Amino acid sequence: GQYEALKEEIGTNPLRDPDFGPARVGPAGATVIGARHPLIAYNVYLTSDDVSIAKKIAKAVRHSSGGLRYVKALGMLVEGQAQVSMNLTNFHRTPLARVVEIIRRESVRYGVNVHHSELVGLIPQEALVNTAQWYLQLDQFERDQILEYRLADALKKNSEVASEPQSDFRSLDMGFLDALADGKPTPGGGSAAAYSGAAGAALVAMVARLTTGKKKYASVEAQMTSILDRAEQLREELTEAVVRDADAFNSIMAAFRMPKDTPDQKGARAEAIQKATKIAASVPLEVAGMAMEVLELAANVVAEGNLNAISDGATGAAMAKAAMTGAGYNVRINTANLKDEGVVKLLLTEMEELEQRALSIEAQIRVDLIKREG
Repeated sequence: GQYEALKEEIGTNPLRDPDFGPARVGPAGATVIGARHPLIAYNVYLTSDDVSIAKKIAKAVRHSSGGLRYVKALGMLVEGQAQVSMNLTNFHRTPLARVVEIIRRESVRYGVNVHHSELVGLIPQEALVNTAQWYLQLDQFERDQILEYRLADALKKNSEVASEPQSDFRSLDMGFLDALADGKPTPGGGSAAAYSGAAGAALVAMVARLTTGKKKYASVEAQMTSILDRAEQLREELTEAVVRDADAFNSIMAAFRMPKDTPDQKGARAEAIQKATKIAASVPLEVAGMAMEVLELAANVVAEGNLNAISDGATGAAMAKAAMTGAGYNVRINTANLKDEGVVKLLLTEMEELEQRALSIEAQIRVDLIKREG
């Protein structure tokens, strides 16, 4: 009906009411913008060359002939193989797995099976995740259980923090702190320790940047450039450890929820608990090792870096030491539940060695601070 029909209906047909602005058309005309859900072009091939079977199945699944609401389908012959060719117009309302299963069941009626399927063009990742969740029968599945999603979210927040103008730092996303405070088991102290270490690495990187490119500090330019590169790498790794520590604890909880009705189940459960606990002790030990590196880098920038920023370097050292302390608590609480005494001794010995080295470096940082501040 174009403009004339719109002009007549806009004041009388509620379906024509605009989302914004008055319900009338001005003399300049109208701009109409429509949007739809992502369309998935999806084809299923059958183990037959009988195109009539494909047409019957297409009729059964498409909406226009009584099938699934958001499916358009045709049966055709492609390279000698019967194909059900479809456009899926809303994968939220008509999930991909439901479409496949109905085609599979209809195929059996005619004595054939699904040979394979294909995508034409792009598909939203959510559609694939929903399909995997359905076929794996995952209970209480959450999006953030997907490792890549968790890492992407963490890195995105980290990137947003890094790109914020200095004057706007008060608007930074406080999501991690909110997550710490919300009363759930994860993220907890281990994740907080890793986050503290990442903050320490960020401060070291800051001081290194404030030192490079300055004529006064030309003699340590190469050293500061190297420190900057490693500090940024440690910042990224410690940020990832925030998620890894939470995942390690969640794995312990999952192991405790395993069935224990039979001797075999009890044995498998006990083994899974020990395996998950060992990982949960190893992750904070890795965090402690990375925090030690941050502490060593901080000592270097305090001793050689921009004099105007050495307090920032010292604060970075304090954050790294806090990370190590928190990580140590988590190593010890997890090793207390390990039955392998050899593993326990190995983990605790390494943790104690890191702590002793940290005390020595801390003392040197205090000496350098007093010396350089005059």
